[in-house]
Amino acid sequence: MELLTAAQMRAIERAAIESGEVTGLELMERAGRGVVDAIFDWRPELAAAPGRAVVLCGPGNNGGDGFVVARLLKGKGWEVDVFLYGDEAKLPPDAAENARRWRAMGDVAPFSSLAKAERFDALLYVDSLFGGGLSRQLPDDLRAARPYLSPEVAERTIAVDAPSGLCLDSGRVLGFALPAGATCTFQRERRGHRLAEGPGLCGALFVKDIGLESRFAELALVEALREAPVRRAHPRTVKIAKTTLAHKYAYGHALIPAGGVGKGGAARLAARGALRVGAGLVTIGAPTEAIPENAARLDAIMLRPIDGAGGLRKALTDKRLNAVVLGPGLGVGPATRSLVEAALSGEGRGVVLDADALTSFEAAPLDLFAMTGGSHAVLTPHGGEFARLFPDIAAKLAAVPTSGPAYSKVDATREAAARAGCVVLFKGPDTVVASPDGAASVVSAHYERACPWLATAGAGDVLAGMIGGLLARGFAPKAAAETAAWLHQEAARRFGPGLIAEDLPEQLPGVFRDLGL
Repeated sequence: MELLTAAQMRAIERAAIESGEVTGLELMERAGRGVVDAIFDWRPELAAAPGRAVVLCGPGNNGGDGFVVARLLKGKGWEVDVFLYGDEAKLPPDAAENARRWRAMGDVAPFSSLAKAERFDALLYVDSLFGGGLSRQLPDDLRAARPYLSPEVAERTIAVDAPSGLCLDSGRVLGFALPAGATCTFQRERRGHRLAEGPGLCGALFVKDIGLESRFAELALVEALREAPVRRAHPRTVKIAKTTLAHKYAYGHALIPAGGVGKGGAARLAARGALRVGAGLVTIGAPTEAIPENAARLDAIMLRPIDGAGGLRKALTDKRLNAVVLGPGLGVGPATRSLVEAALSGEGRGVVLDADALTSFEAAPLDLFAMTGGSHAVLTPHGGEFARLFPDIAAKLAAVPTSGPAYSKVDATREAAARAGCVVLFKGPDTVVASPDGAASVVSAHYERACPWLATAGAGDVLAGMIGGLLARGFAPKAAAETAAWLHQEAARRFGPGLIAEDLPEQLPGVFRDLGL
């Protein structure tokens, strides 16, 4: 489930062509057929009722794909108008050949005539202007396609590889972009299909096989994928192993320090997540004055008094406490910083730092990184917390891109993990998990996995607890973070709209059953 860059995909195509396995012209034909198949997958009613289609072709091979689509639609009884951006005489050889084949069936109008044609009432539009290799802002004269920004036209548009204007390495928009109701890409998804603005611009996403799958296993292509891979989390990567271990301590013991009186709810949510995800034991450590409040709300989750950093150090002399979750409801300030220092002072223990545990180091993030470097810690910032700990990295991510490949959330999370010396989970619909060695995963809540109702108070506390529970079970930090993030989304999807944070842990048994565990 690797998410590729545009350069990596080009290397794969080039290797296939240079091997003699396939020609560029054959790949273009396969791509065009894939787009037509995707059109009828997306809108099945169009297969039985051909109408008028407008195909916008660009100056490169993406435009060549568009000429194939136009020819195939024409053969199925469609009335097709083709507009070419650029000089037909300067098209690459394969695109030029497909332009000649189309001209045997219909005309090619200059793109400049698009606005005068005022043809924005077609059943179907095909954006084949600029695909996955876009590395610059769209030219100003493409603004003749501005009507495609209207929702009425966008919902009838399918983009070839990517909506024009989208950087497929980052999901960032280069200048402006033409939104689509659907996007058809080939063989493998690219990072921009899952990051930043990409999913919102792509609409429904279809991935069509063009016969290159065998090339991914070859050494030449492995060499082309030189950087640490970026993977999309998927059920096949969720490894909650079946086990015959019978003793609760074999599943680990997670400790979750809580806030003071009236502030224990976040820790209780985290504790429930840790217990439901499979930790053998979970204990909340509350200040003495908050013990009665928590005792009234807990059953299977244990409770002990922990007053300050000294109390936490004393508790952690019990080596069976092999995971700590710090942050939910603790408050921001020196007391929380001392708790973090106490939790990170031991070796080999998994530590999740969330919410207040991160914000407490806003003024001195290097003090935090001095402790997390080389540890089994997982930092779980949302956008605001990320900017507090990594302001320079956040500024690069927020800068408006003018060329591609644009700086991406994957780049930012990798850089943050290297600086912190531990795993970083950067939250969002496009959650990214990265480790200091550069390995990264995208846990995407888009397309068929969209669950906007997950944006609810306390959901992040449950996620922190789930990561802590998996650390307690013996998961490595990166595996714990990406697995918990996937399960967190799946629990939300299983419940549906109306979700509140308390519902998330209770969905996990059903998720596990669905996974056959």
